[in-house]
Amino acid sequence: MPTKAASARHLPSVKQLRYFTALEQAKHFGRAAAACHVSQPAFSAAIRELEETLGVSLVDRDNRRVTVTPLGHEVATQARLCLRDMEALVELAQEEKGVLVGKLTLGVIPTIAPFMLPQLLPALRRAYPHLQLFLREDVTAELVQSLLDGQVDLVLMALPYDMRNVETEILFRDPFRLACREGTERVDPRHYKFNRLQQESVLLLEDGHCLRDHALAACHIRRSEKVNPIAASSLLTLVQMVDADLGITFLPAMAEGSALLANTRVKTYPLDKDAYREIGLVWRRGSRKAAEYKQLAELIRGQKGK
Repeated sequence: MPTKAASARHLPSVKQLRYFTALEQAKHFGRAAAACHVSQPAFSAAIRELEETLGVSLVDRDNRRVTVTPLGHEVATQARLCLRDMEALVELAQEEKGVLVGKLTLGVIPTIAPFMLPQLLPALRRAYPHLQLFLREDVTAELVQSLLDGQVDLVLMALPYDMRNVETEILFRDPFRLACREGTERVDPRHYKFNRLQQESVLLLEDGHCLRDHALAACHIRRSEKVNPIAASSLLTLVQMVDADLGITFLPAMAEGSALLANTRVKTYPLDKDAYREIGLVWRRGSRKAAEYKQLAELIRGQKGK
């Protein structure tokens, strides 16, 4: 039976885990080494040591590229969770200083970030001066996967969205607004009826943006011939297309009064009261910081009410 000292020698080091997660993300030894602020030879040696410690091959190497093996991807996912647990251990020792201290990585989707963060971030700095907040903006699917992989702690996102192994705190409803160019002949905005729209007159974001799915569902768009096959890659592009009177769209109410609509002829109008998306805060199920995250949710609700 191995001794405790012998068993300890077969455990990966924190450095090895950090280096390997960086390599799995960058898929390039040079870039990963630079991201870790270490020379490439030292970085490569640490990866080889990790493989020797685990007794498996984590990457396939050739002269041109690095391919992470399927097992390597699984190891990287578990490594990120281990690293987060180690960080949580340090944060646990600092809890006497107050809630929400230390590092926190918040993921935010692009259809929320530009409208909520300018008001939210100063409030967070005032309420939690010892919080080290890191932001990551991405589409919902990528952020949810990063949450489950341990790369982000929280996701500020729009709901509904199919997820497992998470806890969700609903913050508020964000109604949809009809958006069209002022004076357009495509729609009578004050007497809007979906069935009166011409074919291909509805402009939406491309697949991958949950705002597209939420707008389709909340605004009861069931006839695909009304939707233009040309989709926008961003909200800015979508608004520019509407400003050029290429069609109409449905924007979240939080976009009203923002820089997104500044210097355009795009006007927004209310829709039925059941046309809305929900904004929520999501974290991994079982997180010991759930109570702190709920406190953060209350702060966000308070900012929404101002």
